[in-house]
Amino acid sequence: MMKRTIFLVVSVLLLMGCKKNNPAENATTLTVYSYNSMSWIKDAIKADFESLYNCTLTIDTQFTDTGDMLSKVVLEKKDPKADIILGITPALLIKAKQHDILSQYKSPNLKNIKNQKLLFDSNHYTTPYDYGSLAIIYNPDKIGDLKNFSDLWKMDKQLVIQDPRTSSTGLDFLMWTIALYGDNWKNEWKSLHKGILATTSGWSESFAKFESGEAAMMVSYATDLAYSYHYYKTVKNKIFIPEEGGYIQIEGASIIKGAKNKKLAEKFIDYVLTKNFQEKIPLNQWMFPVIDVEMPEAFNYAVEPEKTVSISNEIINSIDSILEQWESINY
Repeated sequence: MMKRTIFLVVSVLLLMGCKKNNPAENATTLTVYSYNSMSWIKDAIKADFESLYNCTLTIDTQFTDTGDMLSKVVLEKKDPKADIILGITPALLIKAKQHDILSQYKSPNLKNIKNQKLLFDSNHYTTPYDYGSLAIIYNPDKIGDLKNFSDLWKMDKQLVIQDPRTSSTGLDFLMWTIALYGDNWKNEWKSLHKGILATTSGWSESFAKFESGEAAMMVSYATDLAYSYHYYKTVKNKIFIPEEGGYIQIEGASIIKGAKNKKLAEKFIDYVLTKNFQEKIPLNQWMFPVIDVEMPEAFNYAVEPEKTVSISNEIINSIDSILEQWESINY
């Protein structure tokens, strides 16, 4: 009887031990919000992160763009459904801070960043993970060579842009024009308006119109030729960055305030600044990584501006007013 009792006790303990060591039973779930063109991270990094931290990584990329995603986080402020938001730009960071939806975190891996100018938030509400120059991509069979930004004004319903109220690309394009034209930006937009074929809610919709031939030009990124060479071994379109200067977009990862798994969220922020994540950016996100990694051959075709322009904090802090003015011009 004693032997059977001991056997039963040992058996129970062994079963308990197995259950404790089963990752599927005790895995913490980390939820990440990102926009639809970042759905690649599901295949590229999900398994690696889960293996490293014995967790379940849920990646929600239902959103058209970062602006759409940010609105969702604001709506969920009292009961956050996600722990991480990807795609925060300097302009959108101001909106996020106004709504108090982000938590501060200073990653020890910030030292890996190759250019400290990419650290656009000294308070560490967001951590940069990629960057790239905005550009106009155009079909040279339909559009002649472009030199100045004002050349866009001469076009008749050829350009597709993204809505700055919903799209980070669209918002940064608006910031680009303000950086170039200062207080005169509204008059320039009135001139540009006649050349706009369509305003889409996000980049993916714009690209669909451009790729189908419906539009001859679109607001995009200076890495688009790298994409074309990688997939088609040819570069059929052209990139235009005006001689007045290019505009660099930086994207960051942030922890959502009230995140249910803050410690694991911090590990994710650390992770985006590692080689495992960063080396996946060039051929998936088509942006430049913020740490030094070996770059693919296709990026020899990526264009970098000789000169760049930027906006002041005063402008960034006035985004709501600027968007109202933009809306009055375009609608």
